[in-house]
Amino acid sequence: MATLATQVAPRRATAEERFFMTSAVAMAVVIVAGFSLNAIMGRSTIHSPVSVHVHGLLFMGFLALYVTQNALVATGNVAVHKRLGWLSAGLVPAMIVAALYVIVAMVRRGAVPFFFTPVYFLVMDTMILASFVALVVAAIRMRRRNDWHRRLMFCGMAAFTGNGLGRLLPMPLLIPYAGEAAVAASLVFPIWGLLSDRRRTGRVHPAWLYGLAVVVGGQLVAETFVRTPVALSLYDWVAAGSPGAHVSPTAYPALPPA
Repeated sequence: MATLATQVAPRRATAEERFFMTSAVAMAVVIVAGFSLNAIMGRSTIHSPVSVHVHGLLFMGFLALYVTQNALVATGNVAVHKRLGWLSAGLVPAMIVAALYVIVAMVRRGAVPFFFTPVYFLVMDTMILASFVALVVAAIRMRRRNDWHRRLMFCGMAAFTGNGLGRLLPMPLLIPYAGEAAVAASLVFPIWGLLSDRRRTGRVHPAWLYGLAVVVGGQLVAETFVRTPVALSLYDWVAAGSPGAHVSPTAYPALPPA
């Protein structure tokens, strides 16, 4: 009796899954390139404070998980994707603490990048972190709606890329709009997603508009708040009793030695 061998064809990723996978890799390349350039130029070394290394490991770990999660979906390993998702969610609180600690430590040392005023750095970096967290938390809450989940997580990662892009852009030449330029550059990714949806389906998914609103809205809040007396009071409170208290919060730091 003849036996028929059944061959199961490997699953092919959909066009949407390929888009998200490609985009995840592109964002990872931008972020790694930005921080690598920072190290090559001597702005960051192995001798940086331990808190900086912990912060870097946490965020790079999240980035690696994001790329892995997209690869799992593209190859049909959804069950593993769901299990790993809880690891990603568990990283977020540690990332918040580590990022805030580094921001505050840099302000207190009087060591903010010279292309930002100290008070702007404090407010802007905190708002970028808030935008990232808001979008990731929203994506986790919408995990049962794949269309929303993957787009909100994408936008959260796009907010994260601003830090990598800021290390690739000629920031000193962009003063006094260096922060705005980095955030604007990060919007390339969600706009790319929006246009990709439009090309594939003929419509724009509302998650893209929500994501753009969070990132742009966070920047507008930062731009408005930094000009208020409350922001200066916040800076004074954060920097109290440290070298950062002896620098002007609204003046650009001196250029580093050549």
